[in-house]
Amino acid sequence: MISQAIFIIILAAAVYLFWKNAAKIRRNILLGRDADYSDRPSERWATMARVALGQSKMTKRPVAAILHIFVYVGFVIINIEVMEILIDGLFGSHRVFSKYLGGFYGLLIGGFEVLALLVLVSCAIFLVRRNVLRLKRFTGQEMTAWPKSDANYILITEILLMAAFLTMNAADYKLQALHYSHYLQAGSFPVSGFIAPLLPSAASALVVVERVCWWFHIIGILAFLNYLPYSKHFHILLAFPNTYYSRLQPKGQFTNMDSVTNEVKAMLDPSFVPEPAEVSRFGVKDVTDLTWKNLMDAYTCTECGRCTSVCPANITGKKLSPRKIMMDTRDRITEVGNNIDKHGKDHTDDKTLLDTYITREELWACTTCNACVEACPVNINPLEIITEMRRYVVMEESQAPASLNNMFGNMENNGAPWKYSQADRFNWAEKE
Repeated sequence: MISQAIFIIILAAAVYLFWKNAAKIRRNILLGRDADYSDRPSERWATMARVALGQSKMTKRPVAAILHIFVYVGFVIINIEVMEILIDGLFGSHRVFSKYLGGFYGLLIGGFEVLALLVLVSCAIFLVRRNVLRLKRFTGQEMTAWPKSDANYILITEILLMAAFLTMNAADYKLQALHYSHYLQAGSFPVSGFIAPLLPSAASALVVVERVCWWFHIIGILAFLNYLPYSKHFHILLAFPNTYYSRLQPKGQFTNMDSVTNEVKAMLDPSFVPEPAEVSRFGVKDVTDLTWKNLMDAYTCTECGRCTSVCPANITGKKLSPRKIMMDTRDRITEVGNNIDKHGKDHTDDKTLLDTYITREELWACTTCNACVEACPVNINPLEIITEMRRYVVMEESQAPASLNNMFGNMENNGAPWKYSQADRFNWAEKE
């Protein structure tokens, strides 16, 4: 009963803390402007199934895709085993599912062990890729000490959790063979059976090993759950809603502002009567000018670097990194949320996403080619943030680069980006 009470306290505390931190992230996301993503639901469900569940965009890098599939499938399916551990912890039972699943239970545990081994090996390879091979896309100006450590912490944690699971099973396997106490004959152990000879022979020592690994495994999972809101790995939960709310319009298509559209229509048609349109700001200066979907994108980013690795501006040595755009957005909205918690919703800290976090040099380096949007495994859209910040610079500050100002002037005066008037546009043909 004491162990059950301790387990219930730990479980309740872990669930409460996770709920509290997840609620803060939800609050931060909803600080963004409202946007309607309720259209074409069937297409949205299909996109989520294909991209988030089916991992379709991961296949462009086959090695990483295979390893990620092992970790992804293992993480999802092994959670069935976690359910059994939770029930055992709450009611003081042992391998409760074995009583109801019969021979299928052995197949289930055997499958869990194979998946656990695949997860362990995949995470070890990921560690090597990051820290020994040092793949280029895992580096960059934004990949400071914390982002690098964050990735390593998660990989090491998953390795330890899988090692604890297999060791727990190995001790259980030996205790079953000894017909010791309540360790009933249940399960199949194709992987941990090879570990069993390395463990002590005494039943009392095996019980200690099994119990220590059991507690380490479940407490580790609960700690992992509460680490997610502070980590880039929150994408484990957000990838599904983020892909459901994917932008279904053609990539790179600009959104029209009703206030500007009404003004243009009134210029073209004096009889046009515009509907009232609220104008708070043209474009984006700070994160609260972004939509809630832009902010969800930021929290979904796993910093994999696929966007930056295909960015032509970044490849040619320019300062722009689409990954940094998303990381800066996430850092800024988290900062705004923390300020609300400490000082109230009306607090201002004289910081903005533009200039404080993202420089204008980065914004104007973008070629708007959509390579970053196409490369993202979970349909994050850095380009939309870039273009909206450009819109602010142009429409609110009139501080576009000189080359763009020349083009704007030509479009206003000549109806085209070039310096020639409409009357002179076909002069080239007269010389033929």
